[in-house]
Amino acid sequence: MNHFQNITRRHFFQTSGLGFGALALNALMSRDGVAANPLSPKQPMIAPRAKRAIYLHMAGSPSQLELFDYKPELKKLHMQDAPQSFLEGKRFAFIKGVPKVLAGQFEFQKHGQSGQYLSELLPNLAKVADKMCVIRTVHTEQFNHAPAQLFIHTGTPRLGNPSLGSWVTYGLGSVNENLPGFVVLLSGGKTPDAGKSLWGSGFLPSVYQGVQCRTSGDPVLYLSDPAGLDRTLRRRMLDTVAEMNEAEHRRTGDAETISRIAQYELAFRMQTAVPDVMDISKEPQHVLDLYGAKPGFVSPAESADDPRVLYKGDDPTFANNCLLARRLIENGVRFVQLYDWGWDHHGSSLGESIDETLPIKCQQTERAIAGLLLDLEQRGLLDETLIVWGGEFGRTPMMQNNVRSEFKKGYVGRDHHPYAYTMWLAGGGIKGGQSYGATDDFGYYPVENPVSIRDLQATILHTLGLDPHRFHYAYQGLDNRLIGPTDEGKVLNSILT
Repeated sequence: MNHFQNITRRHFFQTSGLGFGALALNALMSRDGVAANPLSPKQPMIAPRAKRAIYLHMAGSPSQLELFDYKPELKKLHMQDAPQSFLEGKRFAFIKGVPKVLAGQFEFQKHGQSGQYLSELLPNLAKVADKMCVIRTVHTEQFNHAPAQLFIHTGTPRLGNPSLGSWVTYGLGSVNENLPGFVVLLSGGKTPDAGKSLWGSGFLPSVYQGVQCRTSGDPVLYLSDPAGLDRTLRRRMLDTVAEMNEAEHRRTGDAETISRIAQYELAFRMQTAVPDVMDISKEPQHVLDLYGAKPGFVSPAESADDPRVLYKGDDPTFANNCLLARRLIENGVRFVQLYDWGWDHHGSSLGESIDETLPIKCQQTERAIAGLLLDLEQRGLLDETLIVWGGEFGRTPMMQNNVRSEFKKGYVGRDHHPYAYTMWLAGGGIKGGQSYGATDDFGYYPVENPVSIRDLQATILHTLGLDPHRFHYAYQGLDNRLIGPTDEGKVLNSILT
């Protein structure tokens, strides 16, 4: 009777989505009728320029006008009413009425043979300017944090789609069978606004979702065996559970059953592999100094209700994560995502200003990022590793005025700006030492080589050996793609080697 109940019309419509997913997984079935490890390495679709990726997301969105996009013309209009062209027909998250134009708050200089304009807040990145391709014309369709974060990482501003890391791991698998293919590291004291959906697997099998790791304590929560359960007994338990799941898969064809088997097995292997990889105390002192890392450090900001008021420039949490990222990709992890919270500098309250908090965030991060580039290069890994840095949108050329309209130290801020902002790429497949695109005199709009989120996503996939236009997953009758259903996403070939 169970068999007949499972093939009823109602049951078919309830489970057909996963059933079609199972058809794709059937290609992975191996000996004895049991599915192969879905995280096994897969052949790229096209010749890859990079084998792996580290994505550094500054959650909240850094101000491009204080870091990368030098606009001296703003000084001429500083604290004057914004021109009508800045406001007419625009939607803002917080700006009200007529705001004042805000000049850049820090000095810029040219650096490297390429003459990259970089802020005084980035002295260490200035030393590796010729390794970066700085894109100053990224634009997005979203101007609030959660939708914009979802859009750049999952291809849609709504919940339910796989993240970029999940797509890459689904397409390429992982090199080390004892580690996840996709690892997530957090800093800044809070999870990004869009939450854990940013590294979720969406409609892909759940084995491809990101695994969040921690730099102190147990690297992965609940990975250790409970008290009184030794490894031998754990192995026997997993074997029994696997037999039950295999029987369930033969009966229903549910793809998630195979994912459960793979996840249990991966967790068992991770128990010995993860603690070793995550132990940065094994690094020599000169490497720790290169990043500014401190093994075992636990920042009070990581557990505070408002971490921003506790930020210190020498907080090594992000630096520890950068060093961990190098150790992870060195050990075969395909995609490492770092989220650093605290870049939302509206100037409305203490701890979120451009003039005081932005310098602290730069001190926490830019030395470690420069160290990561240098460390990867010294180990011969930079040419095979794509590095991506950026936020979900930019900041306005005007000062935010919904709480304070006067220019006051510790309360200087900018609103969300989706029309043009800066991201940069480096490493595998990227021509270093170049600027791509240009904005107008005020940093408001792109005037040369605009780059959409779709373009950025297509370029990342292409660099890793996945054709963004052919790479898809069949779900609910559609060939779903990271770059969406149209062909608007273009690979930025001119920035590739």
